[in-house]
Amino acid sequence: MASNFVDYIKIYCRSGKGGAGSVHFLRAKYVPKGGPDGGDGGRGGHVILKGNSNLWTLLHLRYTRHVYAEEGAPGRGQGKTGAQGKDVFIEVPLGTLARNAETGEIMAEITEHGQEIVLLNGGKGGLGNIHFKTSVNQAPRYAQPGEPAIEAPVIMELKILADVGLVGFPNAGKSTLLSVVSAAKPEIADYPFTTLVPNLGMVPYRDQKSFVMADIPGIIEGAHEGRGLGHRFLRHIERNSVLLFLVPFDSNDVKKEYEILLKELRMYNPELLDKRRVLAITKCDMADEQMMEEMKEELPDVPWVMISSHTTMGLMNLKDLLWKTLTTDD
Repeated sequence: MASNFVDYIKIYCRSGKGGAGSVHFLRAKYVPKGGPDGGDGGRGGHVILKGNSNLWTLLHLRYTRHVYAEEGAPGRGQGKTGAQGKDVFIEVPLGTLARNAETGEIMAEITEHGQEIVLLNGGKGGLGNIHFKTSVNQAPRYAQPGEPAIEAPVIMELKILADVGLVGFPNAGKSTLLSVVSAAKPEIADYPFTTLVPNLGMVPYRDQKSFVMADIPGIIEGAHEGRGLGHRFLRHIERNSVLLFLVPFDSNDVKKEYEILLKELRMYNPELLDKRRVLAITKCDMADEQMMEEMKEELPDVPWVMISSHTTMGLMNLKDLLWKTLTTDD
């Protein structure tokens, strides 16, 4: 499964160069010295990034090393413009960011289905000699060449788009929760880093509503420095609307664990702390009423709910809280 999720690729892209303008003169039986009639060259093809909501990964581009758009055709006599080079489309999942690998400049960001952004413009076609006739020069023997192609190495990086992103240490119960509240089938096992790639699940809610939840690889102290799965994990929570922190009931200190998770997000990108946060205490089937009451006094100042994915305890309350958080204006 892990090998089927690709969230980072590099492709060498080149647009099409423009066609050259034509140097041509009218040739007709009764017009021995016809004037210039060379047409313009055609535009070279663009390289275009296009959003496709049916894609969830960049896997289909894994073995694509080069993308070349078609060159524009040269102009012809009788004022005919050369054919335009075919544009080439690169379809990507929503949440894909494209940047120039050499300069780091952001070239495009795809967030909507069908959205199209030109990465590299095709070269303009050159003007034919028909444009250069003057009273002084009735028979110009020159035309413009087409504009050159543009080429660049492009890095494409996927940041998952989801309503709710799950944040927690390995074994916090994220995969189990996602498998219970949605139809997603993430790998689940009792050892760290079972989740090596993000999993998305559609969570059904009341009155046929729904929202998207993303189970993302577990965080560890030092993730902002690239330890563990590090940056590869953290970039996927940048586009989640709500962050759902999961801390197991049997944690030594729930509040401290929550604060460590917050610190990792802050060190990676302080803007992540502007997102709305909800805390779920997982594995509460291990606790009795008295233990839960005692824990309430130690919880951080953030909306929270106690749940058990195994017994489904509190899951509806969790959905209610998440929906309210997602739909309430600041």
